[in-house]
Amino acid sequence: MKRINILSAAAMLALTSQQSLAADISVEIQNLTHGLYFTPIAAVVHTPDASLFEVGEAASTELQMMAEGGSIDGITTLASAAGADMIANPAGGLLAPTMSTSADVMTTDGNLMLSVVAMILPSNDGFVGLDNWEIPTEAGTYTVFLNAYDAGTEANDELRGSGEPGMPGMPVPPPLDPLLGTGGSGVAGADTNATVHIHRGNIGDDSMTDGTSDVNNAVHRWLNPVAKVTVTVR
Repeated sequence: MKRINILSAAAMLALTSQQSLAADISVEIQNLTHGLYFTPIAAVVHTPDASLFEVGEAASTELQMMAEGGSIDGITTLASAAGADMIANPAGGLLAPTMSTSADVMTTDGNLMLSVVAMILPSNDGFVGLDNWEIPTEAGTYTVFLNAYDAGTEANDELRGSGEPGMPGMPVPPPLDPLLGTGGSGVAGADTNATVHIHRGNIGDDSMTDGTSDVNNAVHRWLNPVAKVTVTVR
């Protein structure tokens, strides 16, 4: 006869309570790339029914703002309204290649999932992303490697621009300005997939004054993963 383990109602309530307790955690994000920068990072601890992005679905306006121009204002507004616990811009600006940033957060009961987003520079609408990673309840240190995604909101022409949502072109804040070329004609066959998907990576070229791209193919190309997140649960 097959044995079935049955939890009592009291035990089930105790388990549910344990899983929803607040937790004291630290989150460290490291840029693993050779030549890319991350714009201000948003690390959000939220309920399981919330999400910053979904692969295969159209990006929200707030995600578009972040992925095209680096602004996390929309993301943080939504997260605050949803009662999420948030780490906003822990690096105090851009996170340079190979560099790390970290911060502590005391999570609220019911906020069990960690999501992380930041725009990748240079790119048209590329971002590093972690979507709904369940925070362990057991104390310890946990590592997650992150891929680069394409928001699907702008063609990847790899040309300089304003970075304003809906406008073509890549934002080029300091210190990127002298690292990029000018006068590119635009990459042919630029990705126009209208949903969030794994980024194909920059193509670039080797000219700083013309060619098809303003991206340096010796510096600004990448392969996944592009970031490492280390979470310490106390």
